[in-house]
Amino acid sequence: MARIIETIDVDVPVSSAYNQWTQFEDFPRFLSFVKSITQTDDTHTRWVVTVGGAEREFDAEITEQHPDERVAWNSIGGDENHAGVVTFHKLSDAETRVTVQIDWEPSGLLEKAGAAFGVDDHAVKKDLANFKEFIESHPRETGAWRGDVQN
Repeated sequence: MARIIETIDVDVPVSSAYNQWTQFEDFPRFLSFVKSITQTDDTHTRWVVTVGGAEREFDAEITEQHPDERVAWNSIGGDENHAGVVTFHKLSDAETRVTVQIDWEPSGLLEKAGAAFGVDDHAVKKDLANFKEFIESHPRETGAWRGDVQN
């Protein structure tokens, strides 16, 4: 299984960074590999992504979510096998550290080669930079979900 861990500091309060991250249907605005996400209920989403030039679909379940702290998920069906967590760390009243960890199972030669050469790490780093630009350039987050999930 491949593991990606990337971190970025954003110049917004922790609640703003967390609130924006809970707006899964907005992910295509800053995550380059995501074509669409449909949130079906508080803990389930349907993803359409492009991986290694191929379109993939899968469902994911939010397994843990605590406001201003973390969002964790697992894929539960479809073309991808992965799990991850995003954590939010208050650095100051106006700055937050966002850390993403994704564990995934590359399939096929192209994905395995990409994982071996760090292509995935680079893509996640770029998408976190996109998130930083997105959240810092908007006067406020596009929404918020402040519920607590513990499975």
